[in-house]
Amino acid sequence: MTKALLLDLSGVLYDGDRLLPGALEAVAHAREQGWLLRFVTNTATKSREQILDKLQALGFNVEAEELFTAPDAALRYVQARGMQPYTLVHPSIEAVFGVPPEAPDCVVLGDARDGLSYANLNRAFRLVKQGCPLIAIGDNKYFRDGDVLSLDAGPFVRAIAWAADAEPVVMGKPSAAFFAEVVNSTGLAPENCLMIGDDVFGDVDGALQAGLEARLVKTGKYQPGDETRLSPPAQTLTSIADLETLL
Repeated sequence: MTKALLLDLSGVLYDGDRLLPGALEAVAHAREQGWLLRFVTNTATKSREQILDKLQALGFNVEAEELFTAPDAALRYVQARGMQPYTLVHPSIEAVFGVPPEAPDCVVLGDARDGLSYANLNRAFRLVKQGCPLIAIGDNKYFRDGDVLSLDAGPFVRAIAWAADAEPVVMGKPSAAFFAEVVNSTGLAPENCLMIGDDVFGDVDGALQAGLEARLVKTGKYQPGDETRLSPPAQTLTSIADLETLL
């Protein structure tokens, strides 16, 4: 039976610019075993072209149609509805959303780093408070930045949503709609798809809630005991290197 393997990137295949041990071999083994591969990421600080270039530079042979990113999902969402967004995103993906409109009718918020200033967040809040939809590029709490953990976009999304009494539209993991889009691209049923990630909620719980199988790797942003934060506890792999045995 054909199956699909969904792989998170940062913390699973690489850490910063460092390839994680066994990653190349695990991906190659999955291909040899006939698994369909999908590379899924909430990374919002690089364009899809930059992500593809990085994967290829690290030695992964990834086709463009195998990569699914949260910024791409957010872009498809606003384009399908003819929206003109105020974008509070990282400079590397600003151009993807086009020229900033004079009168935005929605807010797209992602990991804008230093762009998440009080003034910019206030503008986003005021637009959402006036009724503009809040579209989140992911809902992660934090990410690993070298040897430390750093705030991701999720806390800022939640702050604006709470203050404006609004419900954000989350694109990317753990959104069920995002997982459904990836699964649909394989032509398989969700139960025939396996998600591997380092975020117990964004990757593992999100996939399980969408009907997929999932495993949590103890690398990247993983913290000891993360697996016990789900009930029943999440199934784990020590690292991506253990994938060959699992498959």
